[in-house]
Amino acid sequence: MQNKLRKSYKDKSISGVCGGLAEFFGISSLAVRLIFIFLPANLLIYIILANTMHDNPPSL
Repeated sequence: MQNKLRKSYKDKSISGVCGGLAEFFGISSLAVRLIFIFLPANLLIYIILANTMHDNPPSL
């Protein structure tokens, strides 16, 4: 099964973008959030990703 880039259902603070990126790359969501804090165009990139990433359906 291929890992797809989707918003996280479990690990979300605002919309699940950082959690989804962390699950996709297999790293800590804290690391992804820190990268977004120090990235120069962080708000613009986050808004684009929040609107284009698909939601991950909740699993049982």
